[in-house]
Amino acid sequence: MTIDSRQVAAGMLEAVPFARTLGVEFVEVAPEAEGGVRAVVRLPASPATHNHVGGPHAGAMFTLGETASGAVVLAAFGQLLDRAVPLAVRAEIAYRRLAMGPVLATARLGRAAPEVIAELDAGRRPEFPVEVEIATEDGTPTSAMTVVWTLRPNR
Repeated sequence: MTIDSRQVAAGMLEAVPFARTLGVEFVEVAPEAEGGVRAVVRLPASPATHNHVGGPHAGAMFTLGETASGAVVLAAFGQLLDRAVPLAVRAEIAYRRLAMGPVLATARLGRAAPEVIAELDAGRRPEFPVEVEIATEDGTPTSAMTVVWTLRPNR
């Protein structure tokens, strides 16, 4: 699988204006073994996105994680946009440690893309998780998130 990370980043920032508002930066979008995809997205430190203790606001971190998951979905299934719409179904986040400074969200596809595509080809509406770890730039984990996505077939 070949991924054009610049195209994925541009597509995400066009489709999700709120990510632009937060100043989200796309660090990497790359294939992994066995049909997997990884995306790393950065939220710079900014007083405009801080909470009452000076770190990134929980809503900004949620948006960062959801944006990283969306980049994974676009990279893995962008070739299917003419026949299916990717939609986030549900999400869960655990805030585990106070984050300070810039944070990075690393998202990974939770099911093999060919498996998901086979379900779509069989006429079903597949659901699949994207696991996200949010950490400080030095690698200290601060949050864990799971976003469950679906590919809704175009009718």
